[in-house]
Formats: sequence, C-alpha cells, structure tokens
Amino acid sequence: MKIYTKTGDKGTTSLVYGQRVPKTDQRVEAYGTCDEANSMIGLALSYLNNESFSGKENILDVFHKVQTALFHVGAELATPAGRDVKWKLEEKNIGDMEAAIDAWDASLPPLTNFVLPGGHPAGAAFHAARTIVRRAERCALTLEESAEPLVLAYLNRLSDLLFVTARLVNHQLGRQEPTLHQEKD
Repeated sequence: MKIYTKTGDKGTTSLVYGQRVPKTDQRVEAYGTCDEANSMIGLALSYLNNESFSGKENILDVFHKVQTALFHVGAELATPAGRDVKWKLEEKNIGDMEAAIDAWDASLPPLTNFVLPGGHPAGAAFHAARTIVRRAERCALTLEESAEPLVLAYLNRLSDLLFVTARLVNHQLGRQEPTLHQEKD
C-alpha cells in the first residue's frame, strides 16, 4: 500500500465515512490541531529519553494514554455530525488526567508568580503542547454543530495537565521555572 493517494492534490480531504471537504474546513482545522498537539507531546516526551528522575515512568504511562485518547478526540472531530463515532472518549479519560494533575501538582512548590514557558526542553515543549491544545479547543468550539461536550472538557483538562507536567518536569530535573520579569524601582 502506498502512503500517498493523490486524492488531496486539489485541496480536499476525507472525513471519517469518506465525505470530501475542503482542507480549510473548520472540522479539518480542529482535528488537524489535535494531531499537531499530539506531535508536540511526542516531541516533549522524546526530550525525556536520556533523563532519569523519580516519576518519569508514570509520566510516560499517563501520556501514552493521553496520546491515544487525543487520537480518539481527532477521530470524533473528523466524524460528520449525525454519524456514529468509531472511537469515543470516556469520562474515565478525564478522571485519569484529573488524578494525575492533583497528584503532580501536590508535589510541586506552590505558584507565587506567573510561569513563562521554558526551563528544560521537555518542559518548554509541554508548554508549547498546552498552547496547541488550547487552539484545538477553540477550533472545536467553532464547529457549526457543537462539538461533543466530552471532547471540549477533555481538551480543557488536557491543557491543565500539560501545564502541571511542564512544571513537574522542570522541578524534577532541577530547572528553574522562568517567571515574569520584575522591574526594579
């Protein structure tokens, strides 16, 4: 089987069930942005390959599940309204993220200032993934037929998880979290 089909050469693509739409369609933008976020999460995780710290395996396990669920979010967004979704999110997907957020956040120093993206490359990449997920959420909200509420909740919670993960990775690897510049009087 060849990788290229040539069916998109004129600016259209297929949704789940084969409906052709322009590549500029809001639905394509929404699921494409989820794909972009998933790729950035993969990049963030790759920066951890040669690192060793307490809780790393837990992060890898949580994000393997997250990446799978995010693929399912993209599939839901790629399914035309009124059609059965082949892969669906479950409430458990959100509950699992909330459990990780609560546990990881409890292990971190309390926030006393706004945090800027940066620190370890993995931390910075998790922050970049967070902003992409926020864009995916905005894209999902623009769909004419409203996106599944579970999809919107998942994307919202995922951005929270990515923020806490960026902080956790920076903390575990001894990297200072950049904060807002404070002008001296």
